[in-house]
Amino acid sequence: MGIDSQWFARLYQDNYRSLVLVAYAMTNDLGDAEDLAQETFAVAYRKRGQVAETDSPAAWLRTVVVNLARKRWRRRSLLHRLLIPRAEPSPPADIGAEHAELHAAIGALEQERRAVVVLHYLADLPVEEVAAVLRVPVGTVKSRLSRARAALAQRLTTEVGHD
Repeated sequence: MGIDSQWFARLYQDNYRSLVLVAYAMTNDLGDAEDLAQETFAVAYRKRGQVAETDSPAAWLRTVVVNLARKRWRRRSLLHRLLIPRAEPSPPADIGAEHAELHAAIGALEQERRAVVVLHYLADLPVEEVAAVLRVPVGTVKSRLSRARAALAQRLTTEVGHD
């Protein structure tokens, strides 16, 4: 596969929105998500030969954006413990009320569970591909998905019960 500027522009057009979606679901912040997607493409441009040689450039991009989001989460987690916590970001204005509760519930999951939920349900990846992106066994992905679904069900049921 060639690595001309048209190829890279097409790669960007075909994958930018999905990368923002994955990053947004992991970070709960649209600005951070857009930054992570841009940073992912900066890495991809520097390593475009490697990206072009992969069987799935989209999977390569997802792996990079997930790893960058995890790195950012670890850094912020450390800062959160050391400094005054920053205000919680609010969801974008165009998100509907029915999605806002789900978004908040996903955002409340611990990072590992959030990652599997985002990749499996929002990015629509099969369990095996989620395992490959996160570099964990398939059984670990299944376990995290099961625990995440239970946590989401409990949180959403509790929130609905309070209305």
